[in-house]
Amino acid sequence: MRTANRKTILPLICLVSIAFSSGCTNWEGKYKNCEVLYSNCEGQLIFEKSQRDQLKTRLSQDQQTISQLQREIDERKRTPGEILGFGEGYDVGFDPSAGTITVTLPNTILFSAGKATLKKATSTELNHIESVLQSRYPGRQIDVVGHTDSDPIKVTKKMWKDNWELSAQRALAVTRYLIKRGVPEANIREVGCGAARPIASNVTPSGKARNRRVEIVVYMR
Repeated sequence: MRTANRKTILPLICLVSIAFSSGCTNWEGKYKNCEVLYSNCEGQLIFEKSQRDQLKTRLSQDQQTISQLQREIDERKRTPGEILGFGEGYDVGFDPSAGTITVTLPNTILFSAGKATLKKATSTELNHIESVLQSRYPGRQIDVVGHTDSDPIKVTKKMWKDNWELSAQRALAVTRYLIKRGVPEANIREVGCGAARPIASNVTPSGKARNRRVEIVVYMR
């Protein structure tokens, strides 16, 4: 049996359904309503296909960019900071599998011990990072992630309930600064991790110092 055309079947099904639910009156008007409904559905499908095609194209382009950056880093002619646009002197990591760029700032240049108010001298580093984000990575999603060591809060324990709260407020301070400098609010979010994600041992002072940090994570896809 020959397969019927979709444009014929869908309005017919709709018409029959309406007839059973409300009686066989005003067939012509209800048929036209079905045609309008079908046309709207078809238009939505076309729009969604266009969106999927655009997303697929962008993902392909993003992957090409990630692969190119990895090739340049593998050649070791320049540091990741230079290749990724941040310059020398910045702790910049690149994870091609996750498609992320991470700029790590130690808390010593951002905050005083136990505080979540940015130091005035911090503006130089953050202004530079903001300018790179705006010029080289516009429209990318950004996470600002705060971290602490495992020591309980002592000096400022009246200000913060625990390290989770302190890390979140520090991340929020950096986030607000970048937004004030022009990073779109829709593209950035703050995350507080407390002491949950150490990158060094919390047994030694040097390890604790490394763990007290704020990371600015740029998503390349």
